[in-house]
Amino acid sequence: MRNRRQSAVSACARRSLLLTAPAHCLLTMSATHTNIILIGFMGSGKSSIGKHVAQMLRFQFVDTDALIVERNGMPIAQLFALHGEDHFRGLETNALESCRELTRSVLATGGGVVLREKNRPLLRELGFVVQLTASEDVIYERVSRNRKRPLLHTTNPRATVHEMFTARQPLYDAVAQFTVNTTQLDHRAAAEVIIEAARVEFGW
Repeated sequence: MRNRRQSAVSACARRSLLLTAPAHCLLTMSATHTNIILIGFMGSGKSSIGKHVAQMLRFQFVDTDALIVERNGMPIAQLFALHGEDHFRGLETNALESCRELTRSVLATGGGVVLREKNRPLLRELGFVVQLTASEDVIYERVSRNRKRPLLHTTNPRATVHEMFTARQPLYDAVAQFTVNTTQLDHRAAAEVIIEAARVEFGW
């Protein structure tokens, strides 16, 4: 059975936004963690918007990519170059597992965190999972500004974005409990939408 919830947002939400919370997933959220977990494709705004959410709620902000960089002493691109993507995904899982004790936190995850099956129930265990998305054209425009993204070091980055975006979207949809389309939203407006959804979810 598919249940949809619509978020009633202030004037900023009069724009055409898709705000859905799929309840058809088999995963369940742990009620013991009052955390907001942000997932979504690279360039969807997880880190930037997540910092706004954390500031507005006076929560801690945690970025799994930053944890990986800190613990391994090198940038993500270098980890990919030296050890490959599979090794990096293992580090990503370790970073997630180290967040089990977090509470009152906003956790921004890497775009590929949903690729490992074991990560998907773990994301739900950690808190309220919100997917950030945007149109594919907007995503590409955003990510093309950053030349440090290792997965886009290809002969045709635009085609790579399309392939990855298409392949990952069903995984994001399966894990997310709420989705915010950031195509036409600035960071603060998107943060307000997320906070309103969290208030409903946690009964604040």
